[in-house]
Amino acid sequence: MRILPNFAIGAMSIHMSTMNISLPDHLKSFVDEQVAGRGYGTSSEYIRELIRRDQDRLILRGLLIDGASSGQSDPVDGHYFTQLRDRVRGRHSK
Repeated sequence: MRILPNFAIGAMSIHMSTMNISLPDHLKSFVDEQVAGRGYGTSSEYIRELIRRDQDRLILRGLLIDGASSGQSDPVDGHYFTQLRDRVRGRHSK
């Protein structure tokens, strides 16, 4: 199963399931404060957002680990960015 970034979630028709969780009073109060103060309609919306952020964090962590273990690359300097801009614009500099 592929995990989608937050921006793609809203474009999908998602089947919803119900999950009940138990929270200590101080965490329930915190969730209620976040819902009221940050524009969430329900505590479910707030929890879904936290889960999506955690998914995004795990994806980013995986990408960072992959990048760190991929070995040394060419230096990223002014010449690198000039070549990158030229590629984006459709030109190939040498």
